[in-house]
Amino acid sequence: MHLILIIVALSLGYYLRLTWSHPTGNWAQRWQRSLLLFLFPPLLLLVTSAAVFSMGTKGQMVGLWDGWLSYLLAAAFLGKAVFSGIKLALDGSLFVHKIRNYPQQKIAGTTVRIMETPALFSAIIGFWHPEFVVSTGLLKTLDKVHIEAVIAHEQAHYYYRDTFGFFGLGLLREITAWLPNTQALWEELLTLRELRADAKAAAGVDSLLLAEALLLVASYPHHYFEIACVVGAVGFPNRLGERIEALLAEPETPPKPNKWFWSWLVLTLLPLVTIPFHS
Repeated sequence: MHLILIIVALSLGYYLRLTWSHPTGNWAQRWQRSLLLFLFPPLLLLVTSAAVFSMGTKGQMVGLWDGWLSYLLAAAFLGKAVFSGIKLALDGSLFVHKIRNYPQQKIAGTTVRIMETPALFSAIIGFWHPEFVVSTGLLKTLDKVHIEAVIAHEQAHYYYRDTFGFFGLGLLREITAWLPNTQALWEELLTLRELRADAKAAAGVDSLLLAEALLLVASYPHHYFEIACVVGAVGFPNRLGERIEALLAEPETPPKPNKWFWSWLVLTLLPLVTIPFHS
């Protein structure tokens, strides 16, 4: 029965991921559907593995005997998750420690760290309380109003705690990279994250200035940091056009997760119901 639980979780995860297709609909519809399809399979697999692991290698469940295979599979998956989480947290912590040695400067009312590089770069780096970082190249290239627009964008990321949220999403991506459409959903969520930050920033600064700043930053050969605690101002270059169009169009209201969304995620806890039946 333990092995059946794992097979059901894997099959459902594969099926749900295969239902994802090219994003359609408005911002809110895309965000909630993509986030649900990204979260549900790995959370279901983690809860199933935890349930199987807690039930051990022996015992009787609904009249059937289970052995070592399901236990070892569950232990391996949980071990992978723990190892990946520690590695991502350690890499991020080391990078944040390095960033905190950079000099500070007050820009547009915000204290930022200055990175010595000709690249046009801005980001927030950290976890719950990240650091604002801009490059010397960006400060030398952009004028005051465009720099303020960039800072407003990074403040939006801080407002939504994107570094913390996407650290968790990055961990789920790491441990289930083998599931269908993991990378496609990841890129979609990154794009929607940037669209959300753009919309928030555009409420306080001219959206045209923000679009111009985005184009200037993207025009420089950009190195995208694949570190879970880094949220940058550009993201994937192939989605730049979508962000510019959104800034120039009528702004959309960022969605709030509804009860329907969370009720689907609660279903990932169902494997825990089988534990009391184990003996």
